[in-house]
Amino acid sequence: MVSYGLTLLPPAEPGQYRHSRHGNWFIMKGKKSLRKVRAAHQAVKPIKKVMRNISKTIGQPAGTLQHIGEQKTDFPAITVFGYDADHEFHMPLKSIAECTALKDKQKVLWVNIDGLHDVSVIEALGKLFDIHPLTLEDILHTEQRSKIEDFEHYLFLVFRALDCDAQTGEITEEQMSLVIGSNFVLTFQERPGDMFDALRARITSPGTSVRKRGADYLAYGLIDAIVDSYFVILEQLESRIELLDQELFETSGRDTFESIYLLKKELILLRKSVRPMREIINSISREHYTVIDDEATWPFFRDVYDNVIFINETIETYRDIVIGMYDTWLAIVNNRMNEIMKVLTTIATVFMPLSFIAGVYGMNFRSMPGLEWQWGFYVLLGFMGMIVAGMMVYFRTRKWF
Repeated sequence: MVSYGLTLLPPAEPGQYRHSRHGNWFIMKGKKSLRKVRAAHQAVKPIKKVMRNISKTIGQPAGTLQHIGEQKTDFPAITVFGYDADHEFHMPLKSIAECTALKDKQKVLWVNIDGLHDVSVIEALGKLFDIHPLTLEDILHTEQRSKIEDFEHYLFLVFRALDCDAQTGEITEEQMSLVIGSNFVLTFQERPGDMFDALRARITSPGTSVRKRGADYLAYGLIDAIVDSYFVILEQLESRIELLDQELFETSGRDTFESIYLLKKELILLRKSVRPMREIINSISREHYTVIDDEATWPFFRDVYDNVIFINETIETYRDIVIGMYDTWLAIVNNRMNEIMKVLTTIATVFMPLSFIAGVYGMNFRSMPGLEWQWGFYVLLGFMGMIVAGMMVYFRTRKWF
C-alpha cells in the first residue's frame, strides 16, 4: 500500500499542447482530507451510465452518421502531428480539407479530434482516409463497448478512458476511439484534455524511439498512456481505501457507509472499463494484423497486456477489500447496537423490582405496613439501593457488562 501523502501529476505548464485533466489532483493526508473527499463526492451526482438518445437511431439504416451522446465541447478541435526520424511538425487545423495535402507526405500522421457532435467533421475525415461508414457510426455512438475490429487497411479500437476531476474527485469516463492505418493514426475524443501530453513531448523531441518507428508504435504509445492513467486512478483509490480503513473503527456512522458505497461504485466503473482491454490487447499481441509490425511492436503490446492483467487483479483485490469493509461496517454497527441494547436492558431490569415496590406502596389503601412509620421512607430507599447493588454485583459476576 502506498503512503498517506499522494501527490499526483502537476498542472500543465503554459505553452504545452494541451492542459491535461490529470493534473492538480488531490494531495491527501490524514482523516481531514478523507472528509473533504467525502464532502466533494456528496456534492456531485453519483456515477451513472445512461442511455443517451439511442431511440433516435431506431429504424435508420446501418452506417447512418448521427451523434449519440452528450455534447462536451462547443467546437470540435482538430490537431495534427506529422513526423519521421528527421522531421516533425504539429499544428491545429481549421478543417479536414487541410489534411489532404499531409496525408501521404509523412511517414506517420496523427490526427486527433476533440468533440464528436459535428457529424460533418467525422464524415469528411472518414472520406479522406477511406474509413467504413459502420466505423464512423461507432465513433459517433459514444456508448460503445470496448472492442477491436479488423478492416482491410486499418484497425479500429474503442476504449473507455477514465478521468478524476481535479476539484471534486469524481471519476468520469469517456469513449476513446482509435483508427490505426499503415502510416496514420486517428484518435477521437469527446472532450478536450487527455493523457497524451508525455507522448506529444516525445514526438517533438528528436532521436526518440517514437520518431524512429511507424504508426503501430504510435498506437502502442497511445494505448499505453490510457493504461497508465488507470494506475493513477488506482493510486487515488488505494489512498482513500487506506484512510477509510483507519476511520472505519473510529467513526462508523452514515458518512462511512456512504464513502464505502461510493468506492464500490467507482471500482465497478473501473472494472467495467478495464476488463475488456485484456481481450483487446491480447488479441493485438497474439493475432496477425496487417497494420501491426509483429516483430518490432509485439513485445511492447505484451508489456501493455501484462500491465492490464495487473490492473485487473488489483481492481479485484480492492473490490474484495471494499466488500470486506462493508461487512466490517455492518458488524461494527450491529455490535454497537447490541451494546446499546445491553445497557438499556440492564437499566430496565434494575428498575423492574424498584417499579414493583413503588407500585405496591402507591396503591390507595389506608392500612399498609410501615405507612405511618416516620423512618419508613428512608428504610424503603435503602432497601431499593440494596436491590440495585445486589443486581449490579450479580451482573458483574456473570460478565454481562
